[in-house]
Amino acid sequence: MDNSNKKRYSMGSLFIGIRTATHKAWLILAITAFALLTGCTDPNRIIDENTSIVNHNWSYGNKVKYNVDIQDPSVGYNLYLNVRVTANYKYSNMFVLVYQSGGAFKKTTATRYEIKLASPTGEWLGKGSGSMYSYQVSFKTNYHFSAKGKYHFEIEQNMRDNPLRAVSDVGLRVEKAE
Repeated sequence: MDNSNKKRYSMGSLFIGIRTATHKAWLILAITAFALLTGCTDPNRIIDENTSIVNHNWSYGNKVKYNVDIQDPSVGYNLYLNVRVTANYKYSNMFVLVYQSGGAFKKTTATRYEIKLASPTGEWLGKGSGSMYSYQVSFKTNYHFSAKGKYHFEIEQNMRDNPLRAVSDVGLRVEKAE
C-alpha cells in the first residue's frame, strides 16, 4: 500500500468512527429524554390545572371551574389552590370562595379561604420568576371524599375590588395523600 491509500483508509475510518459516535450520542440522548418524560409523571396527582385570567383582571362572575374524578374514596386527598400574581398585585393576601358539589353532596357547599401572598414586610412569599409569583396553598389535607364519582369545584375571587387586578392564573391541584 502506498502512502496515499493509507491516508484514504485512515480518513475513511475516522469518518466511520465519527458517524458511529454521533449515532450513539443521539441514541443516548433519545433514551435519556424518553426516561425523563415518562419518569416525571406524578402517580399521586389526580388533577393539577391552571386557568389563565384574561387581561389579569379577575371579576366576581368569572369563576374558575374544574371537574375531578375520584375513583377511590377510601384514601385521603390533599387539595391545593394554585395562584399566580404579578408584582403589581396590591395586597398581601387574597380571599377566595371554593364551591364544591358532587358525590354525596346534595347541595353545593361554599367555603372562604385566605391565601397569604406577602409577609408583613411586603416580601412576596411565593416562588418568583421575573415579575410573576406562584403559590400552591393547601386548603384541605387528608380529605376523604364521600363517594366514588365526579366532583365539581369552582373558585371565585372574594375581595372588595371587582375586577381584582394583577391575577395571572388560578388553579386546582388534587393529589392522593401519602
